[in-house]
Amino acid sequence: MTFAARMARLGTESAFEVLARARALERTGRRIIHLEIGEPDFDTPAHIKEAAKQALDAGATHYGPSAGLPELREAIAKHVAETRGVAVRPEEVVVTPGAKPIMFFTILALVDRGDEVIYPNPGFPIYESVINFVGGIPVPIPLREESGFGFDLELFERRVSSKTKLIVINSPQNPTGGVLDAAQLGRIAALAAARGIPVLSDEIYRQFLYEGEFVSIMGLPGMRERTILLDGFSKSYAMTGWRLGYGVMPVPLAEHVTRLMVNSASCTASFVQLAGIAALQGDQTPVARMVTEFKRRRDLLVGGLDALPGVRCARPRGAFYVFPNITGTGRSSAEVAERLLNEAGVAALSGTAFGAHGEGYLRLSYANSEDNLREALERMRPVFESLGRQTPAS
Repeated sequence: MTFAARMARLGTESAFEVLARARALERTGRRIIHLEIGEPDFDTPAHIKEAAKQALDAGATHYGPSAGLPELREAIAKHVAETRGVAVRPEEVVVTPGAKPIMFFTILALVDRGDEVIYPNPGFPIYESVINFVGGIPVPIPLREESGFGFDLELFERRVSSKTKLIVINSPQNPTGGVLDAAQLGRIAALAAARGIPVLSDEIYRQFLYEGEFVSIMGLPGMRERTILLDGFSKSYAMTGWRLGYGVMPVPLAEHVTRLMVNSASCTASFVQLAGIAALQGDQTPVARMVTEFKRRRDLLVGGLDALPGVRCARPRGAFYVFPNITGTGRSSAEVAERLLNEAGVAALSGTAFGAHGEGYLRLSYANSEDNLREALERMRPVFESLGRQTPAS
């Protein structure tokens, strides 16, 4: 076969590649501790699963509207209004199988060849992948440890140009756990509003915030009509395999995104959407319990990493990842991640899996038990001690 040239521009998500390699090692009999995949280790709450069972028994197994079931769109509109303080109409909501289609369809609908898109780096790799795929020009904004992994705002303001057609932000952020505060969001919003540039705000980790209050750019002056809010059920409700996400956006864009749904997935499974209503309207105690547990794990992992030679780890304010600085080892991120997998049986991701500005860091997910996190720290110590004894050339 001869493949379309655009396929060479499409990237991947390294977490799944490392997961596959780790699974291959497990098939040889090795025990691997998985800190590579961003998936809560909690089960989907019982009332959500029960709602899906009831929906299946009631026959919710057929095609539904491409933009989503009206009752779920209404529930999402109410939820967003309550959590972001912005009035939302159901016709501004598009439901998709997972949240990734919202970033894919938004970029596909707004970005032509040669258009520029500003995005965070290190950041979720699919942003850059899709920008490249549609022929856009990725314009990375470094997230720096010294600023709490916030946007380099001076550079951001210089890089916005007449060719900028979209700004992508993610807070709380994958992979760093950084959070954009109100002042940072205000500067981004002011420039976006003045230039009329849409902002794709990825808020999938909104509920995983350990300090401070969550602020959405959608609620800032001039941003209601130019924000595309991305959210979903995978993280907050431990529903990664259910594939249920949504976007909230101006109606004209919602119509285009709905047409992209028609041309791709047709619709999101109806029984999954009915389970989503139960998630939003049901008991939120399991979510709060999970967040409390993750905060405890965060503190355990940060303290343990700080005690390893050549490592220092900033305490993330959100999400469920740590992004330790390993420049003290004198080794590349890729080499350290490789040695941790092969020598320690700990699956982690190189910071460069999230962009060039991730060099010198690793990403570890603490969506794993405290016992496994303690064991991972014990396994990692000999590797880092060995790195300290060896010269990079050895």
